[in-house]
Amino acid sequence: MKNPVPQAASLLLEKLMLLVNVRPLPAGSGGEPLPAAPGYYDTSCFKRGDLLEVPRTLFIHFGIYLGENRVAHLMPDILPAFTGDRRQIQQVVTNKRLILGVITKTASIRVDTVEDFAYGGSILVNHMDRLFEDQVLSSEEAARRAEKLVGATAYSLLWNNCEHFVTYCRYGAPVSFQTDKFCETVKMIIRDQRSVLASVLVGLASIVCLGLAPSTTLPTIFIPFFLWMAG
Repeated sequence: MKNPVPQAASLLLEKLMLLVNVRPLPAGSGGEPLPAAPGYYDTSCFKRGDLLEVPRTLFIHFGIYLGENRVAHLMPDILPAFTGDRRQIQQVVTNKRLILGVITKTASIRVDTVEDFAYGGSILVNHMDRLFEDQVLSSEEAARRAEKLVGATAYSLLWNNCEHFVTYCRYGAPVSFQTDKFCETVKMIIRDQRSVLASVLVGLASIVCLGLAPSTTLPTIFIPFFLWMAG
């Protein structure tokens, strides 16, 4: 059996990246994300109410197509907590706004162009329908649900992200398979008692590097204890 600790670290980072929707910035962007050029995508194959997926290296982003090159999608965003100015909020969300939105659990369901939504990635259409064979709502109902929810909303890395939004709109129930996968991985790690040894070694290393202090000693004691009891 493979050592779960490196896998754990990788998947924890993957989950954070996945749900934060962090997008790599192009060279020379000056710290701000740049959308794809208008007309980059052929939207003639999209229908109102379609569920769009944009697979990336570490995550998948989801949205509902509303027609006329418009996509409704949920994104963490700190700005709606400070202003109701639609023009400011509608500007392309920067990475700083995304990360602060995750930290403060603030988001917005916004409508963007396909180019801004997909950000140069490939797009899958209704790829999840096969998992909800008898639960697919009509395309118009899916689009109306998405339009009704547009605006500021609460955000949770695990319980209210972009996947929950689109599955509610198209299938009638908020579900996130990415969250389920993450939770199952955490369970697997907790049940493997080698995680206890790994946490002890990491704790001892932190004490050696940072010194003996409550901030290093207490985690070294309590984290292995928790893993041992939960395993």
